[in-house]
Amino acid sequence: FGLNIIRTMSEQKRKPRENILDLSQYVNKKLRVKFSGGREVVGTLLGYDSLTNVVLDNTIEYLRDPEDLSRLTDNTRSLGLCVCRSTSITLLCPEEGLERIANPFALDEEEEAEEDQAE
Repeated sequence: FGLNIIRTMSEQKRKPRENILDLSQYVNKKLRVKFSGGREVVGTLLGYDSLTNVVLDNTIEYLRDPEDLSRLTDNTRSLGLCVCRSTSITLLCPEEGLERIANPFALDEEEEAEEDQAE
């Protein structure tokens, strides 16, 4: 009985895994990748797989401020060819057309002072 189940499962054809994201439109274009540890890189997309592992070329890492790890500095280092594992990627976005905006939920210094006085 058990042998029959194993044989049947091995004989079944598996569906090919579909890509989570369609990155084909970004091949040979610059992508910004953010990782779960806070690192950020920009590089040219050479390839990817169905699990969204990404291969970048001419990759540059933007270094973080040692006093405030949530902030990036203007300092960079060249990494060259990189394989980015999908399990550590938190954000993939095209570099072209990227615009940083102020965080609408962050309090500015005046609002923080007002809240401190109210407490």
